[in-house]
Amino acid sequence: MDAQPTPHQVRRALARAERGARLDEAEATALLAATGPDLDRLCAAAARVRDAGLVAAGRAATVTYSPKVFIPVTRLCRDRCHYCTFVETPAQAAREGRAPYLSPDEILAIASQGAAMGCLEALFTLGDRPEDRWPEAQAWLDEQGYDSTLAYVRAMAVRVLEETGLLPHLNPGVMSWEEMNRLKPVSPSMGMMLETTSRRLFEEKGQAHFGSPDKDPAVRLRVLEDAGRLSIPFTTGLLVGIGETLAERAETIFALRATLTAYGAVQEVIVQNFRAKPDTAMRHTDDLALEEYRAAIAVTRLVLGPRARVQAPPNLVDLEECRTLLEAGVDDWGGVSPLTPDHVNPERPWPSLERLRAITAECGFELAARLTVHPEHVRASLAGDAAWIDPRVRGHVAALATPEGLARPGVRPVGLPWQEPDGGLESAGRTDLFAAVDTEGRSADRRSDFAEVYGDWETVGAAAARTGAPAVLHSEGREALAAAEADPGRLSDEHALTLMTAEGPLLEQVCRLADDLRREVVGDEVTYVVNRNINFTNVCYVGCRFCAFAQRKTDADAYSLSMDEVADRAAEAWDLGATEVCMQGGIDPDLPASAYFDLAAAVKRRVPDMHVHAFSPMEVVNGTARTGLSVEDFLIKARESGLGSLPGTAAEILDDEVRWVLTKGKLPARTWIDIVSTAHRVGLPTTSTMMFGHVDNPRHWVGHLRVLSRMQDEALEHGGARFTEFVPLPFVHTSAPIYLAGVARPGPTLRDNLAVHAMARILLHGRIDNIQTSWVKLGVEGTRAMLRAGANDLGGTLMEETISRMAGSEHGSAKTVEELVEIGAGIGRPVRERTTLYAAR
Repeated sequence: MDAQPTPHQVRRALARAERGARLDEAEATALLAATGPDLDRLCAAAARVRDAGLVAAGRAATVTYSPKVFIPVTRLCRDRCHYCTFVETPAQAAREGRAPYLSPDEILAIASQGAAMGCLEALFTLGDRPEDRWPEAQAWLDEQGYDSTLAYVRAMAVRVLEETGLLPHLNPGVMSWEEMNRLKPVSPSMGMMLETTSRRLFEEKGQAHFGSPDKDPAVRLRVLEDAGRLSIPFTTGLLVGIGETLAERAETIFALRATLTAYGAVQEVIVQNFRAKPDTAMRHTDDLALEEYRAAIAVTRLVLGPRARVQAPPNLVDLEECRTLLEAGVDDWGGVSPLTPDHVNPERPWPSLERLRAITAECGFELAARLTVHPEHVRASLAGDAAWIDPRVRGHVAALATPEGLARPGVRPVGLPWQEPDGGLESAGRTDLFAAVDTEGRSADRRSDFAEVYGDWETVGAAAARTGAPAVLHSEGREALAAAEADPGRLSDEHALTLMTAEGPLLEQVCRLADDLRREVVGDEVTYVVNRNINFTNVCYVGCRFCAFAQRKTDADAYSLSMDEVADRAAEAWDLGATEVCMQGGIDPDLPASAYFDLAAAVKRRVPDMHVHAFSPMEVVNGTARTGLSVEDFLIKARESGLGSLPGTAAEILDDEVRWVLTKGKLPARTWIDIVSTAHRVGLPTTSTMMFGHVDNPRHWVGHLRVLSRMQDEALEHGGARFTEFVPLPFVHTSAPIYLAGVARPGPTLRDNLAVHAMARILLHGRIDNIQTSWVKLGVEGTRAMLRAGANDLGGTLMEETISRMAGSEHGSAKTVEELVEIGAGIGRPVRERTTLYAAR
């Protein structure tokens, strides 16, 4: 165990805290040991930070709570936490006459009673994935027609919204990115306690979390990050006194701060004290002492800062002791129920609201009811920022909220339909869809929340510095080149990296080998497709740091085309000789569930023979969230609506560290891979892409190409659809926020472009025959250089291409067939039109 901090260390750290200095983990550890007068000073410093935060939030001297009911959907769990009395076995439930899960009628009865008593939140409490451990749980779900516990929770959340008006707060433990994405449309907020980052308590036999797979700190931190990526108002916190050291406690607080800083999605941090319970493995462990609890709250407040909401459950201390929690920096009491007990701590009844209000008032604060979503996120949503609260539950939240984001006094929830947003893609009435670019090449109509949406640039820059470290060479160039000549598609990573970083004569030899392989596989013809890009909306709330295209719905330059306008553009393109429309748009949470299907169908109705190449994996994710369909079912329905193939965009670099810097990790690499692989399985071919030259390095390029190779091998093995081509996309830096912030490089060099195109041809040999080069990003001479380095395809005529142009591309947004032919003629290569799937035209 770690040594106890000395009084000198405590007082030195305390002096820094009182000056408002930024604390480090060692200082936080020392302050966690404060007692007596030192603890009083610590709490006073924390209270000052809390008070300043409340003033800044516009609700000075206001402490909040959420009137709620607790709905214990199931007490079954696959974990074995040594302090828990909430969890039971199927046999215990049967002895008590309970089914494995509450029935829909039981859930609605609790919610309806709560609504009648003025509750506003329905907290769904349950164990982690009980069907993975208990056959009885899976059998019950099967009988009810649900694939999983989370599918049942989702359905019940919809019924609670529709029949009672209570706002569901889902607390089902560890969830995947995909699962949270499916739950966000039915729940304004979610939660999961981090509890502790101590691996010791998880890995050592006899410790609190041993034998509980969902209490792996790395897994729980990933949940917090994924919630942040999805912009979900998320409740989390630490459980204090379960055997962690003071250093481990401090580490947990700093891990929470990192997530809060990175994403802004952590809406409250609960500091919960351990209370021993009979009939548990930890029944003889002492309850956390009040002094130690106060220190934990105060340090959490100081580390997290004034903008954080810090909560302490008022039932886990004696009522008079609640005063000391307020004095330590608490500004929220969490959920308090007039109806249901705290099912996790049933031996600790809730204090009456009258007594809690009196105690709060005696400490100089007003007690105010809030919703399950904290006021900051409610206000942002009501102001039009759809990122935080899904449109399908925004109306339910608005019905209960004041303009300040608190609960309306005296409001009683009423059931409201849970449905898709009204209307379709509406035209903004703009005749010129594409705004000008100013004289510096930067977008003049960038989104209005530019300064706030992209996160903490200091943190982003530090992460970029790690990902952008230069590659190290490990072998001789001659040896690597010989290996590539002998078996290009199975080159080792070491040799691949050597050739990817080649310069001078070695790079010339790499390009020559790639050109020879191109000639061997596809001949000398340069191909192109006559197509039109239709960017049907530029409204997007993802906030990718490289994108200058996205707008908020309230921005003057935001637009969305109607279905008729999309169909008109497709028909116009057909009349001009196009055989393909490529449709992609921003990630707009207000899109109706059927929008993607309707877009494909609208084009096919107007132009039956037009190939619809549409919807990136990120749009597929948005579609699954809108519809509630699985990825497979969504793609099948899209195919039936007329979709012919998917663009493999949103791949960027298939490495999550790089993706976090570029996009805040909005679409994890594994999800991109899953969506594209599923598309192949259901018969939808896709392209593949890589955007490079920003915060990445050659190791990432090799790794990305390896992932694509494995995916294509699997597609070829199963005989389904596959990648039709690989498209290297040089990063266009001009208006990209990440470049303007001084984090990213100004795009790849000519050397980088040659190496990536050539090595793509080499590493994908025998798997992906077509390597496309982007004239939009490279211009005529750059494109010709890539055609000499293994590329064989020019992509499309485009007719209009908004995304690259808004980023600052200087090479236009359309090419005529004659101009494409001239590109090939300039290097003595014949040029031929193709279809989307590379059939001759």
